[in-house]
Amino acid sequence: MNIEALKQTVAALMAGDKGLLAMDESLPTCNKRFAEVGIPQTVEYRRKYRELIVTTPNLGSCISGTILFDETIYQATNNGVLFVDILKQAGIIPGIKVDEGAVNMAGFPNEKITEGLDGLRGRLEKYYTLGARFAKWRAVITIGYGIPTDGCIEANVHALARYAALCQEAGLVPIVEPEVLMDGGHTLKTCYEVTEKVIRKLFIELETQRVNLHGLLLKPNMVIAGKDCPEQNSVDEAADATVNCLLESVPAAVPGVAFLSGGQSAADAAAHLNAMHVRFKDKLPWALTFSFARAIQQPALELWKGIDENVKAAQQMLYLRASLDNAARRGEYSAAMEKMK
Repeated sequence: MNIEALKQTVAALMAGDKGLLAMDESLPTCNKRFAEVGIPQTVEYRRKYRELIVTTPNLGSCISGTILFDETIYQATNNGVLFVDILKQAGIIPGIKVDEGAVNMAGFPNEKITEGLDGLRGRLEKYYTLGARFAKWRAVITIGYGIPTDGCIEANVHALARYAALCQEAGLVPIVEPEVLMDGGHTLKTCYEVTEKVIRKLFIELETQRVNLHGLLLKPNMVIAGKDCPEQNSVDEAADATVNCLLESVPAAVPGVAFLSGGQSAADAAAHLNAMHVRFKDKLPWALTFSFARAIQQPALELWKGIDENVKAAQQMLYLRASLDNAARRGEYSAAMEKMK
C-alpha cells in the first residue's frame, strides 16, 4: 500500500468546491430510469447517455471524480475515445463501483447484504490498469419494525472494511458507503440513532481490518426523516442533525465526507449541503462535499430523452446542477438559484 499516493488522490477528490458525480447505476437501475422517460433500454443508448455526461463542457470545473460502472469503464465516444481518457483530459479522476449489489440476507427477513468480495482483488487490479484511482462499495441499511438488526449491520460493515483493505492494497482509494435508506415512516431522530450506530460500527471494523483512515472517504446518507414520515423537518434541522451525528461517529483522521443524495430532490440535496456549510463551516474536522447521482443527472436525463438534438440542452442542465452543488459546498447556494434555470 502506497499511503502517500492514496492521500494525494483523496486531496484531489476533495479539492476546492468540487464534488463527485456518481454515474455508476447498475443495468437494471439505468434501464428503469430510461423507461420512465421513454428512452430505449439498450447498450447503445446507455453509451450515448454516458458520452453526453463525460463530454459536458467545463464539467471538470465542478466535478473532481466520477464513479463509473463496469460497462462504462470500457466504453468510448462515438469517435472511439475512451471515456476514461475523456475524464482524465478534463481533470476528473475516474472511479469504479465494485460491489455486486445488495441481496436478501439469509436468516434476516427484510434486510440486505452486499455481495462482491469473491474475486475482488483481481478485479481491483484490472480496474487500476484501466485508469481507476478510487472505488465505491454500497451497503444498504433499512429502518423498519425490529430492523436493522446487529447481525445485518455487522455483516455489512465487515464487508465494507474488507473491501476497503483490498482497495488500499491495490492503490485505489476506497469510498465506504453505508446508506441508511429514506424508505419508510421513521423520524429524523430514528435516522440519527441508526446512522450513528452504523457509522460507529463501521469505523471499529475498519480499524480491526487495518484500513488507513487517511486514505479513504466516507459516503453516508444525510440524517433526514423517512419519506413517508408525516413530520418532515426543516433544512436547518436536518443539517444540524447530520453534522452532529457525524461529529459523534466519524474520526477526525478521515479526510473527507461525500454525501449521497439518497432519493432527495436535486434542490433538497443542495439545500441541506449548503446549510451544513453555513452553520458549521469552521467546526468541521473533515471536508464535506457531495457524491450525487440522480440529484445531478435526473434533470438532464429528462431533457435529453434519448434525442440527439437535445444533447446540448441536457449538458447545460447537467453543468448547472453540478455548479449549484459547488455553490452549496461553499455555503453560497439559495433556493432562488433554482428559478434562474
